[in-house]
Amino acid sequence: MPQTAPKPDNAPFLTDLMEIEPEWIDYNGHLNMAYYTVLFDRGADQVYPLIGFGVDYAEARKLTTYTAEFHIRYMRELHLGDRVRVAFQLIDHDEKRFHSFQHLYHEDGWLAATAEGLTLHVDMTGPKVTPMPQDILDGLGRMQTAHDALPHPEGIGRRIGIGNSIRR
Repeated sequence: MPQTAPKPDNAPFLTDLMEIEPEWIDYNGHLNMAYYTVLFDRGADQVYPLIGFGVDYAEARKLTTYTAEFHIRYMRELHLGDRVRVAFQLIDHDEKRFHSFQHLYHEDGWLAATAEGLTLHVDMTGPKVTPMPQDILDGLGRMQTAHDALPHPEGIGRRIGIGNSIRR
């Protein structure tokens, strides 16, 4: 896992800076865990137009994405006034879903959190999972080609547990 932010010229996708907002701070004085999800979601909102997703896509085609699974690892605390960027990496995709990994970096370059997600393509009239149109698959394919040259992130596919076993 990269411990410092990738440079914009070699990142597969790196968002604009985003600032931690006052109402996101919890009683411990740091960013509440729910708002890490907001930051990762806002990061995805910046990358989605490169693929063809977004508000216009949902309104015109009645197609969108739903998150099926999302796993966050909290690496270092963020505080009021901190500014961050999200790096987005496409790991894999098929006709109905895609697997992504994101890194949340402080503007000084240190890693604050990671997130791994599985996203489904959904027909909003159902709603039901449905294949993506060819233009969207083409956008994912172009991104996949670029991102396949990157190493898989450390921590990908991790499970949660204590020790080596999961109790049933």
